[in-house]
Amino acid sequence: MCGIVGLFSKHKPISESSLRRGMDCLKHRGPDGQNFWISGDQRVALGHTRLSIIDLENGEQPITNRDETLRIVVNGEFYDFERVQRDLKRWGNEFKTNSDSEIALHLYNEFGTQCLHHLRGEFAFIIWDERHDLLFAARDRFGIKPLYYTTYGDVLYLASEVKALFKAGVEACWDHESFWQFEHGLLAPGRTFFANVHQLPPGYFLLASRYGMQLHRYWDFNYPLIHDSLPQYTEDDYIEQLRHTLDEAIQLRLKADVPVSFYLSGGLDSSTVLAMAARHSPSPVTAFTIAFDHEGYNEEPLAREMAAHTGANLQTVPIVHSDLAEHFADSIWHCEMLCINGNTAAKYLLSRAVRDAGYKVLLTGEGSDEIFGGYAHFRQDMLLYNQQGQDEQTVKLLLEKLTLSNKASVGLLLAKNNSSQALSSIQPLLGFVPSWIQASAESYLTALPLYSSEFIAQFSHKDAYRLFFNQIDVEGQLKGREPVHQSLYLWSKTILPNYLLRLLGDGVEMAHSIEGRLPFLDHKVVELVCKMPASLKIRGLTEKYVLREAAKPLITDTMYNRQKHPFLAPPSTLKRKEPLQQLVQDTLRSSGMSCLPFYNHAAVIRLLDELPTMSESQLTSIETILMKILSAYILQERFGLVH
Repeated sequence: MCGIVGLFSKHKPISESSLRRGMDCLKHRGPDGQNFWISGDQRVALGHTRLSIIDLENGEQPITNRDETLRIVVNGEFYDFERVQRDLKRWGNEFKTNSDSEIALHLYNEFGTQCLHHLRGEFAFIIWDERHDLLFAARDRFGIKPLYYTTYGDVLYLASEVKALFKAGVEACWDHESFWQFEHGLLAPGRTFFANVHQLPPGYFLLASRYGMQLHRYWDFNYPLIHDSLPQYTEDDYIEQLRHTLDEAIQLRLKADVPVSFYLSGGLDSSTVLAMAARHSPSPVTAFTIAFDHEGYNEEPLAREMAAHTGANLQTVPIVHSDLAEHFADSIWHCEMLCINGNTAAKYLLSRAVRDAGYKVLLTGEGSDEIFGGYAHFRQDMLLYNQQGQDEQTVKLLLEKLTLSNKASVGLLLAKNNSSQALSSIQPLLGFVPSWIQASAESYLTALPLYSSEFIAQFSHKDAYRLFFNQIDVEGQLKGREPVHQSLYLWSKTILPNYLLRLLGDGVEMAHSIEGRLPFLDHKVVELVCKMPASLKIRGLTEKYVLREAAKPLITDTMYNRQKHPFLAPPSTLKRKEPLQQLVQDTLRSSGMSCLPFYNHAAVIRLLDELPTMSESQLTSIETILMKILSAYILQERFGLVH
């Protein structure tokens, strides 16, 4: 992975110093080299900071074609690139490097923007097409790799991280409406927390010329309609197809000119990836896991059992609250998002340990929950809205059991109240309210007394859900689909790219120049799983059923039978005298809080005063709110955000 910057001006010359400042801000993404190009008329500039993984000696960017009419900078990896490279050479294309990145340049030369359908991987890239005076930028199908853009002073700026745009000269301001949307659990695919700064949405490309800019969607999940005639595969057929396709995705991601390692938690997803990959390695693979000092959150014993089962070398990274406190602010600066738990800082430290051990590449299990329905709220949806003739009393008992076995998720991922009165604009659109949106609405109401009167007044006349769904293709992607598939789709358009992939993936990994590879988010795997019946993903209270069965021959019985537990660090509220909670107390009571435009400082202090009187379940729930406030404060301080 790398860092990329692009500038495109309609008229005036581009500032080289502006480009350099943006690149310098991305050195952590590419410590192995920097290079840039500025056009002769000084209207276009491309910058690149390199993390060397494929073609270590000759992969410098920007890369040009033979007559230098096309130039590209890439962040990410294209898999199966050798096969594509052979085809392109046969068609007459000449390659300057052996890197995977160069195939995108020549595919564009052959197919224009349709080149995206020939690319498999995690990527963001920018191409300057001199012949057509056109800038073309694209992002992978799921948003694994970030790409931000803004127009400022008649110049289009693009970069891998928002901080690079700010360093290049873009004004740093809060976007109050985005903050308000996020507090409802929603952030539209193209939004950020920063005014006039946008994300290129997952599965989209951008075209810019002297005459304007356009965004186009090139990929979507396309869940089948309920009454579509699907192939008549047996359950065993689906299991075997998944096993084969996932194994292929993992094999492709083992290709690198540097050593490859693995994240390993106590869950099914990372265990499956490790077990499948271990079969293709001639020597024992190395995996890294976190050990928390709280039994309810420590999965290290489970990871150790799985590592022993596969013959992997397990490196344990002990993390205590003082570690989280010390590195919390840095992790937020790198991720540029609000967080809800200390897990962001924990993953930041885990990535650092991977790099310190000499690795640049690792495979992770992220994305599985989003395609197989792993979280408890998807099971809640399945029970509530995909009942398929189940007895009402049985459904009620299963819902009660689901709640009892997922106490950490109640109020965070699981809705307490199934009433949708406060979500009246969703019901007519979907015919139901996804449980995770219901849970987010409940969380917003809990936090409502903490917001400033000015912030509330600013949006009292607006409907956050209407504004969000105005940007979703309800008719084309949701209507007529299974409710669980609709819920999966919406989660994958919001929480997956904006939170999970940015905060727990790219942000914390690239902070230490680590490339994360996600075989579950290989688009061929996802397209296969999308076509599977919902009953293969969730069966009763068993989530990810088809994946369990595909992985069963390779994993331990413990892992096969264990239900999903979200990756969370022990809440700071449970250890009031520990450094992380002290950081919360000191920061949220400080005079600097009065500059944060969203909260009533006096109300926040009252909440802090009430913590000693709260039950453990209340403390666990309130952690989400406190972490959001703390991370908002850090973003404001670190980026000097204008109110």
